[in-house]
Amino acid sequence: MIHEGIGNFGHFAVILSFISSLIAAYGYYQMSRKEDILEVNQWRRFSRAVFFTHFTAVMAVVAILFFIIINHYFEYYYAYDHSSLSMPTKYILACFWEGQEGSFLLWIFWHVLLGLVFIFANRQWEAPAMTVFMLVQAFLASMILGVVIPGLNIKIGSSPFILLRDAMSDAPIFKTQPNFIPEDGSGLNALLQNYWMVIHPPTLFLGYAATLVPFAFAIAGLWYRKYTEWIKPAMPWTLFAVFILGTGIIMGGVWAYETLNFGGYWNWDPVENGVYIPWLTLVGGLHTMLLARKNGTALKASLILVVSTFILVLYATFITRSGILGNASVHSFTDLGLSGQLLIYLLVFTFIAIVLMIREWKRIPSADAELAVYTREFWIFMGITVLGLAAFQVLVPTSIPVWNKIVELFGAVSNVAPPADQIEFYTQFQLWFFIVIAILSAIGQFFWWKRYESAKSLNWLVMPLLIALLLAALIASVAKVAEWQYIILLYAASFSLIVNGRILWMIIRNGYKLSGGAISHMGVALMLIGILFSSGYSKVVSLNMTGLMYSRGEDFTKDDNKENKENTLLWINEPTRMDKYIVTYKGKRAEVKGVPGYVDPKLLGSADVPFRAVATNSIEKEGKVYYQKGDTVRVYPENTYYEVEYRDEDGRVFTLYPRVQKNGEMGGYAISPDIQKEPRRDLYTFVNYDPGMAGEKKEWSKPEEFTAHKGDTLYLNDYVAVLDDVTRVTDVPGIMLTSSDAAVKANIRILGKTQEYIAQPTFVIKDRMVGQMSETINDLGLRVSFLNVNPATGEFTFGVSRTQKDFIILKAIEKPYINILWIGSIVMLIGFVISIFRWKR
Repeated sequence: MIHEGIGNFGHFAVILSFISSLIAAYGYYQMSRKEDILEVNQWRRFSRAVFFTHFTAVMAVVAILFFIIINHYFEYYYAYDHSSLSMPTKYILACFWEGQEGSFLLWIFWHVLLGLVFIFANRQWEAPAMTVFMLVQAFLASMILGVVIPGLNIKIGSSPFILLRDAMSDAPIFKTQPNFIPEDGSGLNALLQNYWMVIHPPTLFLGYAATLVPFAFAIAGLWYRKYTEWIKPAMPWTLFAVFILGTGIIMGGVWAYETLNFGGYWNWDPVENGVYIPWLTLVGGLHTMLLARKNGTALKASLILVVSTFILVLYATFITRSGILGNASVHSFTDLGLSGQLLIYLLVFTFIAIVLMIREWKRIPSADAELAVYTREFWIFMGITVLGLAAFQVLVPTSIPVWNKIVELFGAVSNVAPPADQIEFYTQFQLWFFIVIAILSAIGQFFWWKRYESAKSLNWLVMPLLIALLLAALIASVAKVAEWQYIILLYAASFSLIVNGRILWMIIRNGYKLSGGAISHMGVALMLIGILFSSGYSKVVSLNMTGLMYSRGEDFTKDDNKENKENTLLWINEPTRMDKYIVTYKGKRAEVKGVPGYVDPKLLGSADVPFRAVATNSIEKEGKVYYQKGDTVRVYPENTYYEVEYRDEDGRVFTLYPRVQKNGEMGGYAISPDIQKEPRRDLYTFVNYDPGMAGEKKEWSKPEEFTAHKGDTLYLNDYVAVLDDVTRVTDVPGIMLTSSDAAVKANIRILGKTQEYIAQPTFVIKDRMVGQMSETINDLGLRVSFLNVNPATGEFTFGVSRTQKDFIILKAIEKPYINILWIGSIVMLIGFVISIFRWKR
């Protein structure tokens, strides 16, 4: 059954949201032009009524799309492409925003909620700001409109309610079965089936949406020529946007750290940069707004930075969703034909902002006198300048694909390429920017609260300078920080921490409400220290001490055989020395729904049903039986976990389970680490290679025959084995035995290097046909087959084949003091929250 009605209603709601946003924008525009209070109120009522219609339409679109996804209506392309029957319920929500249409809808959803709060919280600014708001909503709603202009063949937007048969009209199945509905969907990218996917994108899009509010205030201030009045009501919104966008950035870093295998939390990917750049400019805008609120200075800078932030958000959206980045980013979306709309969206609001700026520039008040070096304004301007330079340094290389595209449009060819080593390229510049920012955050806070006017005022800073020097020297000595640039960063961060801590102690005695700035700056200082140690002094502990080259592939040989040198080969169940650890690879493991931890795959047999398996024996953990033999269980076949046991020099034992995921959308296999988290360091471990990842199939040698009696010793090449017993059995998995059939099972004990293994091959006679069921010992690379039984002599014949034992190539990295980074992030965000509540009053 095709549920076309609900999709048609959803499409109608999208059209309604688009039209109502345009009408509301017009209504608010008319309201902003009226001076008579009666006319103003009439237009206010009209505009609000239309806004509430828009609000209802947006909520209907959200509800309908979610209803389609959660009910698995696979006749809709969006549900088919992003969800599946096998997907855990907790990730169904994430399907909503995995696709472009859903992410635009999420953005629209946050805007309409913020707009609802705005019209009741900022009545005085409702008309001009909501005009901007609803115009932005109209552009966003057009992105999911999915309509074609008759006669012009111009498509506006991409609808989330398009049917599968329309999206894949060229598929042969729809030529023979027009109403075909697939039984299952493609599902959410398995790598995104992570709790961070459920909370990170909504947070990030809320941050994007929140940047619209200060932008709308700034445009309204220019429009009404209220150049200073917009600052106060915009301040709590700006703080909120900085807080939410910063939280989204940190969440993204934690997600990358826990899920991806590049060994860190920030890769300077263009999509990451697209969030980082506007956050820097908004932080700068926040500080200029503080000055403007305090004494009326920095109004022009505030307008430029607040407007630039929103434009940069639109620019980031354009480059990541237009397909321009191509292979430059693993996060970018493919082009859905929306690049033209996105470009218009970007250019329209850029044009509006620039025109208003030019028109009002000479009327905007500015400070006539030069800024004295002993004023708060001077030092805050210095800090803002450095923030701007830091943002610009990231913006220019990130925009190289855009530049190349522009050159191509004019018929030329540009060979400019983005940085080959993004991390090294950006870090070498950003390091120095943040050294200066750390110092300026301390001096700026000092002048903000002390406000002296002579050189003698600097005496207050002497003691923090000396304490920071001693602290940095002590930390550098204990932690063996040797690189001079890292010592300077450590000193700058220590200085910022001590000065802001001293300021905090001074002001908190009069109440915590004024402490937000000092706390945020302390958080940034702690983050810098955490980044310094976790990135600058991360230590590879899985060094290859054998001198062997594990692989001649490019991934292992590039950068002077870097990965060949920094990985360790682990044979299954063979303890291997790795730095201060004895490491043992215990084997592959599977995930079973309802069972804590992981399960040996030997306990799972095929159920001939996707994502299901049959328990070949009881599955239990810590004495509790979760499934009995023969039960059907839910499994996740795309994920393979590797049990790796660590034993340190103190005899402490812990086990990690890094993951390799079969993931066609990520180029075959996606590798995820497992992390042993400790107060002083993290041990970051992932599997870089497993023969199965390369599609290698085991090649077995020709069977070698052995004949023995019960109790005899067998020499199976490298191993000693004992035939303990041969017993008759009546139950053979997969075979129904009758009274005329017979089966015997051998019990062969094989002595490995570290433990004993039991092989139990079976010899079956059924319907006068002989069956030989082998037993494979993967740990030893042996396969034992029961070939024959000689009742007259009591001899038994076995065939033994050999293959390469299971192994993995593993990388392990110690990340020292990374918890300082996470603590600093939380402290910084706490400071923002305190400031929000202060300015909310």
